[in-house]
Amino acid sequence: MNSPDPLDTIHDLFSSTQQKTDAYFAAESMPYHTDLYEQIDRLEFIDDDEVARLLEENGASTLSNQPLTLGDFLGGLAQLATMGVVEVTDIVESMHREIILRPIGRFNENHLSNWQGGITGRIYGVVRHIMFMVGNSLSSGLRLYKDVAKPTNGQILPDGLKKLVNVFNGVMGDHLVNNDNPLAIPMMFYDKDGNLLEEPLSGRLIILCHGLCMSYLGWDPKKESSLGQAISRSQPDATVLYLDYNTGRRISRSGRDLSRRLQDLVDSNPNINQIDLIGHSMGGLVARSALFYGEQERFDWVKRVGNLVTLGSPHHGAMLERIGFMVQDIISKVPFASSLAHLADMRSAGIIDLRHGSIRDADWKSLEGRNVLPPDFRHPTRLPSGIKTYLVASALIENHYNSKLTNLLGDSLVSITSALGEGGNAHTLFVPEGHKAVFYGVNHMNLMHSRRVREQVVAWLVDNGKSDFANRPRLHSYPKSLDLAF
Repeated sequence: MNSPDPLDTIHDLFSSTQQKTDAYFAAESMPYHTDLYEQIDRLEFIDDDEVARLLEENGASTLSNQPLTLGDFLGGLAQLATMGVVEVTDIVESMHREIILRPIGRFNENHLSNWQGGITGRIYGVVRHIMFMVGNSLSSGLRLYKDVAKPTNGQILPDGLKKLVNVFNGVMGDHLVNNDNPLAIPMMFYDKDGNLLEEPLSGRLIILCHGLCMSYLGWDPKKESSLGQAISRSQPDATVLYLDYNTGRRISRSGRDLSRRLQDLVDSNPNINQIDLIGHSMGGLVARSALFYGEQERFDWVKRVGNLVTLGSPHHGAMLERIGFMVQDIISKVPFASSLAHLADMRSAGIIDLRHGSIRDADWKSLEGRNVLPPDFRHPTRLPSGIKTYLVASALIENHYNSKLTNLLGDSLVSITSALGEGGNAHTLFVPEGHKAVFYGVNHMNLMHSRRVREQVVAWLVDNGKSDFANRPRLHSYPKSLDLAF
């Protein structure tokens, strides 16, 4: 029997979709959606692990444990583009509604409900649903064509597209998971050369965790001057690994996932005797979350952790997310512009967690919608005992200038006190002064690549807890000098 032509198969798929669309509009009892954001909020009550379980039970595809291919990229992009059209349609409709109803005093719940059944509301519903169906059909068609014709089978995404996908995940990664979008990347480990981890492990592991909207490629694993390569040269017997994960998910979910995967590594490789964690920005919070849940679940891998190093991690939150939340709140109260606040509401749960540095489920699970507890109600998360912790902060200015403005400005994204875990009352991280370092003239992103930061991190790892840094004062490092001032 001859196999069907791929293009004919896709044509049949679209024909089937058209029939479903006609049936949809023929059913008078079918409600018209007018608020996509309420649907998104409802999705947030089901965490992404639960979504994956439900998809598996219903025979739907779950997130892959393999790197994304070009086929995944095309299919996910088609679905993502359609989601964008649907969301923009919702925002335009919301503004249209407000402009028409507010001036005549009818912007209330009763008239908003009647809007749905009116001709204008129905037109917006038609546009929304057609775009949703076309996008899903296009995505399914691309997946089907990939399976039948295999034009991109096994072709891993090039580095440039991989970085772009990680940006998508950082901005809306939780939405990608909830919509079973193939762009949602799984948590994976890569070796020191940037290749997918396959070989057995033993001895000491040093794991580098990237920050928001980034990937393992952000560490420049193949570059001789990178932090990972410098660590490998200084400790040839140690194994450097890079973590890659979806930074748009809740930080606590990524922390739980990392904890389980580290336990799997230890179970599969019992000769691992030490694990060190290095996290940049959000990566430091994910590492702390993993340690917290690893202790709670009494995982064996936590006992093997020797050092934790965080580079510019917002332990008490990031000022930029707080400002963004304030602006969104102000806009939402302005007549005729409140609908624009929905644009900011689309940002990922991972970004929302950065507002106060929330790394536990308890900081958000009891709340309605996409939010986090205020700082005074956030649950403290202490550092595990027996682990050497080193906290790195940076400042844009090049000279030591102790002022509130310098601290607040910090590295342009995270304040000095937040990066050093200070001034948080019950949330203060009790780390010895000698385990803290401030690098002047370094911005947030350059913390991953700065020569001075690289040399200091390598020195801490080489020392491996032998020296008594605890009795030393805080380290201050300045540019244009090889000296480190204490």
